[in-house]
Amino acid sequence: MGTTATRYLEGLDTTRPFDLPETTTGTVRLDLREDGHTEHWYLTVADQHITVTRSAEDADLVVRAARTVFDELFNGDLPPGTAMLRNELTLRGDMRLLLVLRRVLPGPRNARHPRELGRAALARRGMSAGRRAVGGRDGRP
Repeated sequence: MGTTATRYLEGLDTTRPFDLPETTTGTVRLDLREDGHTEHWYLTVADQHITVTRSAEDADLVVRAARTVFDELFNGDLPPGTAMLRNELTLRGDMRLLLVLRRVLPGPRNARHPRELGRAALARRGMSAGRRAVGGRDGRP
C-alpha cells in the first residue's frame, strides 16, 4: 500500500494555488474513523488556496468514512464517486465543495498526463513513417 491519508494531508503543498474557481470559498472537514475513534482534518478554501489543519469544528461540508477508505482515496486507488455509490463515503453539507476534495486527491496511480500520451503517439507515428520510407513494415528494403 502507498501513502496514508494522514501522511498525504500532512505533506500537502498548500503554497501552490489549486485549480479551483476563484469564487470557491468554504470549509471541508474530513472525519477518518478507525477503532472507535475519529481523526479530524479541516480544509479551509479561499483565493484558490487550501489550508489544512486538525480540527473538529463544524464545516460547510463534512465527509465521513473509515480510515481505510480515505487511504484508498489518497492513494488514487478509489474515486470519490465510487466510494459514495458504495455508501463507504458519506457527505453532509454544501456538495459544491466536493470539487475541493476532488482537486486535493491524487489521480489514479497509473494515470498519465494527456500530453505524454500524445507525445508517445506522435513518436510511434514518426517511427512507423520512417520505417515505411526505408522499405517494408520491418524497415528492410
